[in-house]
Amino acid sequence: MSALLSIEDLQVAFRLGERGAKTTVPAVKGVSFDIPENTTLALVGESGSGKSVTAMSILNLLPDNAQRSGRILWRGRDLLAASRPALQALRGREIACVFQDPMSSLNPVFSVGAQLCEPLIKHLGLGRRAALARAEALLAETGLPEPKRRLASYPHELSGGQQQRVMIAMALACEPRLLIADEPTTALDVTIQRQILELIARLKDKLRMSVLFISHDLGLVGEIADRVVVMSHGTVREQGDVAQIFSAPQDAYTRALLACRPSLTDTPARLTVIDDHMAGGISASAAGSAAPAAAKNPDAPVVLEVKALAKSFFIKQGLFGKREFKAVQGVNFQLRRGHTLGVVGESGSGKTTMGLTLLRLHEPTGGEVIFDGQNLLKLGARDRQLMRRRIQIVFQNPYASLNPRFTIGQTLIEPMAIHGIGAHTAEREDSARALLAKVGLPSETFFKYPHEFSGGQRQRVAIARCLTLNPEVLVLDEAVSALDVSVQAQVLNLLRDLQDELGLAYVFISHDLAVVRFISDEVLVMKDGQVVEQASAAQILAAPQQDYTRRLLSAVPRGWTPPKSALA
Repeated sequence: MSALLSIEDLQVAFRLGERGAKTTVPAVKGVSFDIPENTTLALVGESGSGKSVTAMSILNLLPDNAQRSGRILWRGRDLLAASRPALQALRGREIACVFQDPMSSLNPVFSVGAQLCEPLIKHLGLGRRAALARAEALLAETGLPEPKRRLASYPHELSGGQQQRVMIAMALACEPRLLIADEPTTALDVTIQRQILELIARLKDKLRMSVLFISHDLGLVGEIADRVVVMSHGTVREQGDVAQIFSAPQDAYTRALLACRPSLTDTPARLTVIDDHMAGGISASAAGSAAPAAAKNPDAPVVLEVKALAKSFFIKQGLFGKREFKAVQGVNFQLRRGHTLGVVGESGSGKTTMGLTLLRLHEPTGGEVIFDGQNLLKLGARDRQLMRRRIQIVFQNPYASLNPRFTIGQTLIEPMAIHGIGAHTAEREDSARALLAKVGLPSETFFKYPHEFSGGQRQRVAIARCLTLNPEVLVLDEAVSALDVSVQAQVLNLLRDLQDELGLAYVFISHDLAVVRFISDEVLVMKDGQVVEQASAAQILAAPQQDYTRRLLSAVPRGWTPPKSALA
């Protein structure tokens, strides 16, 4: 099979300081692989592995301080030697890109129709009317409902899944030979993720194009890829057909990535982390991962009881009217000390709104939240402030929830000072350092700023900040969804350790059912603001009662599976 694109000994480094500075940081170190025609090749690895830098080097979508060497052959032509006009002619016409965050890729001031028409007019020379007709057909092809009406919509009027469909329609407008999909489903729930994967696969077969699919999730990769390239620290660790990578991986790093992901079928005491495999031995963590999780005390005291919780938003309609949107309706549950309640559902199901309403970050429109014999929804401002010491929240994006102007030490000391914890500053500093050690961060972290850390490290800081107030309940809102599987495993192990040590109770909100299976004792399934199913985690996953729950489970990526003929 002939290669559509060949990357030979690609090296990329980023220059630091002013132009002409000699200090450089290598990001890609001699990467080589081929993308055959009509093939999906997946680049996988952790954050910082160099996979996105490699892909963005193809069309030189890198910042000005990037230095590239090697060869990138597009149908025999070296793109590293191509001029800017030549690359602009290729972009969108022969090679197109779909990025991770569609909202930051779509122009918020232009309608969907205007943005779809731009490449059609620029590359294909279509007139305005013909371009609009083609744009409508593209939206219909990507499965967007009411495509003609959507042409007049703006990006903020669409959901995340709909925005990603628009991005795919734009990328495929000129029927390119190669589609670069950079983490296109990371922020989407499992059902939308499944739809996007099926859409890319269907369009790839229809247009006979090749796809370079970038992801950190091997479960996802196993379902869409023909070939896999595994990267770590800027180098290729292993590459081959998807069957070989999944059934007989040769490299320890590949085996570690496969082992890190939580399973839908069992619940170990701990998840395996990368270091367990790379060290070449069995650590205490790895040994614990083989054992099942210990059973929780079913008679533990109830720390939080929610009765008929409701939250509505009122949307202006007409000149004087308003329309009620019921985001959460009649939610009931009990949370026991040392237990975890998992909350799952699609985007828009109301799970995050429910979590924020518990804490009165959204004011409720009905119901009760009983904590320590008091209804949190009826407390005055002073009592509510005191109660917030005992119920804390960890958000999805730790960088957005940490003050970039504060050092980590200041971030941890501030809540203690506000709530009068500790007799003086020195005592608070000692407590902050002890908490950093508890969440697995070195002492020098105290003087650094959030931008100096990885996503997993920032999430550990966010968890440590919550622990400064000695809470009894943590609400975790998609707290691990944006993390690599290896970092995700570390954070999940940390949460379980803290729960065992401190007796914390968690409300764990997620769209990842495998993660929910690992961390949760009981699961709420939400749809359209209501609880449609509620049972133990094992029962929900083994014998779901509702079609909606079964649909969520069927959408979970399960990786590569041998063909049925091979199993016979």
